[in-house]
Amino acid sequence: MRIGLVGLGKMGGNMRARLRAAGHEVVGYDRNPELADADSLAAMVEQLPSPKVVWVMVPAGDPTQATIEELAGLLGSGDVVIDGGNSRWTDDQAHAELLAAHQIGFVDCGVSGGVWGATNGYALMYGGAAEEIAKVQPIFDALKPEGDSGAVHAGKVGAGHFAKMVHNGIEYALMQAYAEGWELLEKVDLVDNVTEVFDSWREGTVIRSWLLDLMVKALDEDPGLSEVKGFAEDSGEGRWTVEAAIENAVPVPAITAALFARFVSRQDDSPAMKAIAAMRNQFGGHAVRSSHPDPPQAPDVT
Repeated sequence: MRIGLVGLGKMGGNMRARLRAAGHEVVGYDRNPELADADSLAAMVEQLPSPKVVWVMVPAGDPTQATIEELAGLLGSGDVVIDGGNSRWTDDQAHAELLAAHQIGFVDCGVSGGVWGATNGYALMYGGAAEEIAKVQPIFDALKPEGDSGAVHAGKVGAGHFAKMVHNGIEYALMQAYAEGWELLEKVDLVDNVTEVFDSWREGTVIRSWLLDLMVKALDEDPGLSEVKGFAEDSGEGRWTVEAAIENAVPVPAITAALFARFVSRQDDSPAMKAIAAMRNQFGGHAVRSSHPDPPQAPDVT
């Protein structure tokens, strides 16, 4: 199968490699000409047979919107666009309607696997009409991991990105739990080798996971994580998960706490913690650490 792929960064570039290894032909376009196979979207589309299939793998929001709008003018009846980026599921219906006006199909696909996907395969969650999914199924089959699991037709348009959004929310909570457990083990002067404790959990325990494997790998490479600054971004999908939970009155306290913990990581000196320290001092006389060093004292000359 011959497919167009827009966006050849870490994920897109590895996906191109995996598809080619499976025998598919990929014509890639990227703003970086050193990565691209075609010098424009139009040139990429011209190299595709009909019905044309184009996979969009660019950042969510305006870049995805602009790409889909341009493709709407380049593709035609019976063609299909797959949005495999981390788009918000609420954008998918608008994209589907825009393309449908040109008789172009649309499939949204949540993709998980990171930089390991080229070797291990990508977990895929896709949404759209069954007839559109059928046109691109060989691509999904090539990208997914080996075995019966790893890919799912989650439902109608938007279902794929909604499923991936919830997946990422769960990921936030799992990482936060591992991180808090690691900090507690390091803090208490009792456990001799925290990395070995984490490593022992990788077999036979109910908390074993790939994330745990990656945590151990990170600790092996940098014991104590001294080379890592305690700052964590959020991709946006954690926020969207919490917003969707609020809209549907579904309690997600663990995911919400994990999201807020990321915000705490961005503060060198937390204003909220200052307020708490001040209140503790007021009601209980608890000591407060000054944000300024003690002024120099005059020498005692008596």
